[in-house]
Amino acid sequence: MSTPKIQTQIPSATQVYVSENMLTVDLSDGRSISVPLGWYPRLLHGNAIERNNWRLTAGGRGIHWTDLDEDISVENLLAGKPSGESQTSLKNWLTQRFLGTITRYRKRRDAATWHFVETCSTWPGSDYEEQSVKPVTGVLCQECLAKITSN
Repeated sequence: MSTPKIQTQIPSATQVYVSENMLTVDLSDGRSISVPLGWYPRLLHGNAIERNNWRLTAGGRGIHWTDLDEDISVENLLAGKPSGESQTSLKNWLTQRFLGTITRYRKRRDAATWHFVETCSTWPGSDYEEQSVKPVTGVLCQECLAKITSN
């Protein structure tokens, strides 16, 4: 004897609200679902403008945040599934996000290592060259990278 399969219709998202600590999605069947923002670290690290720049995808079956490169499906929200992003992937994203905001890179004239965090123990204080864009030659300081990824 076989067990009959129950077909369920997943409602679509109609509206999205993101606060400092919650993601709330209104659904086409009249329900609203709220989950902790901590479930989605990219949303958690985003600012209010980035969090509010969303669009519905696949007829409301998903939500996409372009500025944060985040996609969440209504099905996963209803199933109680937080982000499946690995810590390594998140750390890489946070590093690239931070590097995009740096306005000053320094290196000693006789070195190939570029520094970008002033609290670095080897931040060049004299005899250095400085530029405002990410260097295309040399290497980024490992201590500086560690400082930005530990926050």
